[in-house]
Amino acid sequence: MPSIFDPAALHSETLVERQGALGRIRLNRPKALNSLTLGMVRDIEAALDDFERDPAIVAVIVTGEGERGLCAGGDIRAIYDGGKAGSDEPATFWREEYRLNARIGHYWKPYIAIMDGIVMGGGVGISVYGSHRVVTERTRFAMPETGIGFFPDIGASWFLTRQDSELGTYIALTGEPLSAADAILAGLADSLVPSDRLPALIEALPELSAGGSSDAVSAVIESHSAKPESGKLEQNRQAIDRLFAFDTVEQIMEALQKDGGVFAQQCLADLSTKSPLSLNVTLRLLQLGRQSPSLEACLEREFAATVAVLASHDFYEGVRAAVIDKDRNPQWRPARLADVIDADVAAYFQPVDRPIFTDASKQGANP
Repeated sequence: MPSIFDPAALHSETLVERQGALGRIRLNRPKALNSLTLGMVRDIEAALDDFERDPAIVAVIVTGEGERGLCAGGDIRAIYDGGKAGSDEPATFWREEYRLNARIGHYWKPYIAIMDGIVMGGGVGISVYGSHRVVTERTRFAMPETGIGFFPDIGASWFLTRQDSELGTYIALTGEPLSAADAILAGLADSLVPSDRLPALIEALPELSAGGSSDAVSAVIESHSAKPESGKLEQNRQAIDRLFAFDTVEQIMEALQKDGGVFAQQCLADLSTKSPLSLNVTLRLLQLGRQSPSLEACLEREFAATVAVLASHDFYEGVRAAVIDKDRNPQWRPARLADVIDADVAAYFQPVDRPIFTDASKQGANP
């Protein structure tokens, strides 16, 4: 498997083409669940430039090759190896990936993301900011980073805090996968198109006339869509809003313990397996994200936090347990929530010497 930093892997990993009025970007690493490489990030950026300038292109669509998913995120093993070696390549990957996320959020042509199958981490970043976000009955949307000593990034502290609820808090802390209905309810997707209708949808989109509007794209998608059934989030929404509306992870855990219901006990069991430090960092990022003026401000803060991640114990231990040794038994430091001190969390919120954006506080973007 090529490294995410391997320039020789460029282009073959990203298939870019024109089909009528449609610009297509196809992620082409199916054996790696289309995990993003630095070359792919750059390919997508270049393709968006070309399609933006081409008056014949009405809309852009992003899909994943293979049957398993759109994209499972970045290549965590390569980031692990780069971090261990003290390389600046992981930071380069995140820097360019986050800039791409913001670019998609500002893209003025309709941007259609087909979120079929697994959509995690970086796969969320190249889809959630699109103007037209399509899920299927096979969608499994997740931000599982707290389980590997990391935190939900790619702007999660922005898009998980735009709802007037605690759904984003639940999604970020537990890392539980979401169905199509869940993703739509949480404001992370727009339409459900059954997977067997996707070929017809993709075939219809190139027929859009030049100058076609976002509404025209919406109409084509709507003609192939179906109504989602009730999902886990809707069924437990009141409990989520009640149990996750606290200022500290310890208070959330205490509320879950006192509740005693099946859903609360499942959440408690899930959170008990996560990195205590990552849970605290994640909750703090969400709290700051709610107060932030823009996506860029959140991405800037998250990028600074990656510096601390690369210097942490828990990230390397989490990847070891999940990806390398696969023993699913990470030994977190600290091991208990009660042992996480303010200084541990504060280390993730130190400014970096070279920010991603010139002035993140003055820029705005809406997914």
